[in-house]
Amino acid sequence: MMKSSKSLDAYAGALVKRYSSLFTLPTQEKIILSLFTTCAVWGVLALMPFQPSYDGFALGLAFGIFLFLIAISSDIAIVRAFIRGDPILSFRRCSALSLFSSLAWLGITLLGSILHFFIESPDLWIKIALLGFCIVLMLRWIVFSTTASAEGGSILLASILHPLLCVSLILLMAPATGFNLTPSLILFLPLSISVVGSMVLLFTFLLDRVGKSAVGIPSLSLFKAFMANWTEDLNEPLEKFFESLGDEKDVEISLLAFKGRQDIKAMIIVPAVHPGPFKNVGSSLFPSMVQEALERRLQCVVSVPHGLSGHSVDLSSQIQSRKVIESTLDPMAFPLSASKATPLMRGKKNGANASCQLFGDCALVTLTLAPETMEDLPETLNSEIASEAEKHGVSLTLVIDAHNSIDGPFNVESVVNPLRTVAVASLKEVSEHQKGPFSVGASKVVPEEFGVAEGMGPGGISVIVTKVGDQKAAYVTIDGNNMISGLRERILSTLRGLGIAEGEVLTTDTHAVNGVVLTPRGYHPVGEALDQAKLIEYIRAAATKALENLEPAKVSCHKKTIPDVKVIGEEQIEALCDLTDRTAKLAKKLAVTLFPIVGIFLTALLTLV
Repeated sequence: MMKSSKSLDAYAGALVKRYSSLFTLPTQEKIILSLFTTCAVWGVLALMPFQPSYDGFALGLAFGIFLFLIAISSDIAIVRAFIRGDPILSFRRCSALSLFSSLAWLGITLLGSILHFFIESPDLWIKIALLGFCIVLMLRWIVFSTTASAEGGSILLASILHPLLCVSLILLMAPATGFNLTPSLILFLPLSISVVGSMVLLFTFLLDRVGKSAVGIPSLSLFKAFMANWTEDLNEPLEKFFESLGDEKDVEISLLAFKGRQDIKAMIIVPAVHPGPFKNVGSSLFPSMVQEALERRLQCVVSVPHGLSGHSVDLSSQIQSRKVIESTLDPMAFPLSASKATPLMRGKKNGANASCQLFGDCALVTLTLAPETMEDLPETLNSEIASEAEKHGVSLTLVIDAHNSIDGPFNVESVVNPLRTVAVASLKEVSEHQKGPFSVGASKVVPEEFGVAEGMGPGGISVIVTKVGDQKAAYVTIDGNNMISGLRERILSTLRGLGIAEGEVLTTDTHAVNGVVLTPRGYHPVGEALDQAKLIEYIRAAATKALENLEPAKVSCHKKTIPDVKVIGEEQIEALCDLTDRTAKLAKKLAVTLFPIVGIFLTALLTLV
């Protein structure tokens, strides 16, 4: 059964919550200190049972220091030679892997030391230490095979270097324990490497087969791409898969450009593109990317509220986002033909709320269900409202999903008709109202203390104020994904205190905030994790500045269709997310079955050498 657009957001967030702990590490300094301590304890506990004296302690400590140096030097060699430039396995993560490997080997060695205390068998201690070599080799080989971007010989060398150097040191100090090496024991090393390697190959083959059968992509390749995004914010590896699975579609961008006395002063861009699926992947950053491009080109305030779209029109990559933006910028020709507008008028019924304002023969419509929950509205509603608007002489209609209230479940089927009804009613009312000259003021602020973890994207807050006759109206756009219920009303109340009688609070629905925090939703709506009083003060300051720079304006209405844009639909995104989850779960099941079998086989083999 398909998940809704918003449950998909929560699903992606749940994946991050479930697996991000695998890559959440302490600082490099703490890892190095812990590694040194572990190796020192390992060395002392390894030799003290055989030489319970100060000399034995000193020799054990020296042995531990050598183990530490082996770990650090092998990690440096791995990062610089075998997996150079790997997006996930940095020196810090390799050091953490060496720490975990050393802790595992320490535990196994401690078991050998305890048994030696009762049995006094150097042979048993060495064999247990060799069993530790097999376990650590297996661990490292699986980690490098499932996360590193390198292949073949590089993976083998990266996996084997640290444990092979450590076991070589253990065998060199074997005479100090009273044990003499035998050819059969030395032969055990290449034999055990072959056994572990065969197990890892089977393990990875079974995992990859799941992805190939489901979407034609090896599971581990996709898993590595997800990990690169979750751990290092790299979007390209994951977007390569999105591009290969995406479909081409024509997308539309609608805009209002307001020109003051000299230059373009403000723009409202309403894209038929959904800003998803999460973090910096696909079109998640699309609203702020549009803002940045247009603001840099035109030196004006740009607002990019959420159009009527869902995850079915997520762009497959930032490359596709830039393609849409460049097409919007070229050509930058906005014929400023209208200098009159109507006041903003509002319709309300059965919890549905719509505002409408005409600029020339262009209608700007906002839809909200606040204070009740609202989520993505269907694209068909946009075309139905635009069709009704044409009957009232409107040539272009920009319909905005205000996306400004969330507090519980959402049933889209139950709200479409009420929203259509109030939108059409407000369109009819405003079309019968006389137009007059209008003024526009605009301002933007990007609060430094609010970031994606708090639910605010890089686009910050934009405020566009219109004045028609005695009415002042404000369109406040926040670069966020929805808003806590009740906050919209507080913001509008604050604006009324500034003499702004009407307006709407909008969010961009940016998914730059999705998949970065461990919450049930997968993100923080605006107002949930930030200081609402500070947010309102920022909006007040921006609105005040917009009021101060009000000036007579003209408007250009424009809609552009960008052909052949790659989009990745909700079903495809869900399939990829689900595949990542299934791969991780299968890996756990295989580990429970394959690892004990290999362990028993190697233990039996050790008893024979």
